[in-house]
Amino acid sequence: MTEQHFSAHARTRTGRSHQGVGHVDEHHDERFTVVGNHLAQHSELSLTAIGLAVHIHSLRSGTLVGIKALAGKFPEGETRIASALRELETHGYLARTKERLPSGRIVTRTTSYNKPRTHTAPRPPKPHDEPKRTPPPPPASTPPVPTSPPQPEPSAPAPARDVLAGLRTHDPRLHLSEQDVRRLAPAVATWLERGVAPDDVQRTLAAGMPKEGVRHPAAFLAHRLTALLPPPLPAARPGPPRPSPLQNCDDCDRAFRAPTPGRCRGCSVAHQALAAAA
Repeated sequence: MTEQHFSAHARTRTGRSHQGVGHVDEHHDERFTVVGNHLAQHSELSLTAIGLAVHIHSLRSGTLVGIKALAGKFPEGETRIASALRELETHGYLARTKERLPSGRIVTRTTSYNKPRTHTAPRPPKPHDEPKRTPPPPPASTPPVPTSPPQPEPSAPAPARDVLAGLRTHDPRLHLSEQDVRRLAPAVATWLERGVAPDDVQRTLAAGMPKEGVRHPAAFLAHRLTALLPPPLPAARPGPPRPSPLQNCDDCDRAFRAPTPGRCRGCSVAHQALAAAA
């Protein structure tokens, strides 16, 4: 009987046309990454973004995928890599969020999706779902409870506000909104209370800016206001005690030092002796 072989050799998939690309497919037993055609054949992503997404999919969890880390591996440079990352964020293949550590340092958390995220509409209630019961209206005789008008948001202290608003004159990248100024003003006021001049606060916050700039100026300044906060000034040491003022003795008119007018020491002793003899 003829021996049968059930395993076939790899063969070339030529497709319908001899002018297009041909494929030689071999089975991978290790070190491979599964990528969907929705990414590999995406019509709106650049080839740089598609290749970067495939590379990120192949990495272990916890691998650094920042712009500088990726630019150190590939020749595209930081500008093209940053643009590709933004493309992947726009199309739902990547998410980058800012988180503040207990130490106050702000880090970026990157999450890669092998399928693009989609925003689904909320599920409509089923016909048999019990409708929510609304509370009955209050009786007509019950007077309405007066509600206090909304309190205006407290304004930021003027010196701290001027420090924050003037930062954009040192560096245009430190442009803050009105809401950011109100939120950061208490931290700046702490610097001013500790004896730091307003100009020194601005120079410290604007010094050593990253070359690639900052994406969130308010978060960047909040971190610096906490991490670079100077200690309070030492308390002033008390001086030597002041001597008692000069007084004129009521009996001999001699000058002596005492907190209140009266007799000098000699006259006081003589007066006490006479009083005892009497």
